[in-house]
Amino acid sequence: MESVIVAIDGPSGTGKSSTSKAVAAKLGLSYLDTGAQYRAITWWMISNGVDVTDAEAVANAASKPVIVSGTDPARPTITVDGADASGPIRTEEVTSKVSAVSAVPEVRSLITELQRSIARGAETGIVVEGRDIGTTVLPDADLKIFLTASPEARAARRSGELKGVDVHATKEALIKRDAADSSRKTSPLAKAGDAVEVDTTELTLDQVIECVVTLVEEKRAAVK
Repeated sequence: MESVIVAIDGPSGTGKSSTSKAVAAKLGLSYLDTGAQYRAITWWMISNGVDVTDAEAVANAASKPVIVSGTDPARPTITVDGADASGPIRTEEVTSKVSAVSAVPEVRSLITELQRSIARGAETGIVVEGRDIGTTVLPDADLKIFLTASPEARAARRSGELKGVDVHATKEALIKRDAADSSRKTSPLAKAGDAVEVDTTELTLDQVIECVVTLVEEKRAAVK
């Protein structure tokens, strides 16, 4: 099978992570959750007393943490300075502050280069998911996919993942996050001009996975 680089972008709650991991596992590709890297650096900032609302302070500290991402889709890992960060980066505090940290150009520059180096090193190919992969990080990716879904569907999914969370509040938080990610000056959330858009609102996860696997297999066949 031909090596292939797949970029999957889209806002929260569209099924990016679940789809990307499953597609990578089915096709024998590596997997990278770029959002986890931004969460990791945000968690480090919080843990080390950096004021995340102070862009200059964030920029000055951006190069200090050592972030390492494992790319096995069956067991993706992420460490910060050698410590497992997979749990701590999913807290509500990190979620509420990651957009501010991600918007700092120095942070994006460092993380983007880290992501590119990981993609270059994936010998059998890789599925990279995030918000600016097809537009900024890997503009020459073999296949670009942009997942979308209605705010209502996304909120229902996210509330299902986080038991007991109010759906309306989740919807409002997602819309706020979308606005922040889409309006930032550096690498905003956007659909690449040559990306294939997949609306997951009415699709089951298995259907989304099947759709993306088919797109990847078609691309692989085309580049042989």
